[in-house]
Amino acid sequence: MENIQQIGNRRGQRSRQEILEAASRVMSSYGYAGTSMSALVEATGIPKSAIYHHFGSKAGLLAEVMAEGAHGFFLAMRDAHRDPPQSASPRERLGWYLGRTGEVFVHREEFLRLLLMIVMGDQAVEAPEAMQTVIKVRDEGRDYMRVMIKSAFATEGDAVATAVADELAHFGMVGFDGAFISLQSGDGKPMAEYMAQLTDAMVALGEASAARHRATQG
Repeated sequence: MENIQQIGNRRGQRSRQEILEAASRVMSSYGYAGTSMSALVEATGIPKSAIYHHFGSKAGLLAEVMAEGAHGFFLAMRDAHRDPPQSASPRERLGWYLGRTGEVFVHREEFLRLLLMIVMGDQAVEAPEAMQTVIKVRDEGRDYMRVMIKSAFATEGDAVATAVADELAHFGMVGFDGAFISLQSGDGKPMAEYMAQLTDAMVALGEASAARHRATQG
């Protein structure tokens, strides 16, 4: 039979996960500043004392919510990008990558909405650990974008493909940011349509960039 300590540990772990899931839902709807401890207690049914026991403070809770969200987001990204097409045009390869990434964005809506709220809010002072996670996510996201672009233009050779990826990585992030905000605003267009248009724009820019770099090398 399980002893009392084992049962208590399992209950504690379950309570911690329940708090994280509820906090993610509430904070992604109302923001960090707009989420009171009372609202979290109401959403979880778990006493305020238990929340403080697990996370120490509301800032500590936000830091854990963002850390767990980032972990899940990048696991989903790695899974979505398995087995990319090898023999395809730059448009087909980049379209595949951006389409798969758009699907991840749709299914990780709570995490990304909260991330953007933190970026546009004042949580850098109130919750510095959470802000560090946001910075890490943005940096890793740009790295992912570089990989996608470089893969799409691989036939141009490593040097040109790398240069194109470095040149367009930030633009690609801007495209995703805008598409996600539009999706949240209920503008009426699906993510897949935005990704198809972003693919067209990035391939046109990438081809022009590749031509410039080829000329420089020549």
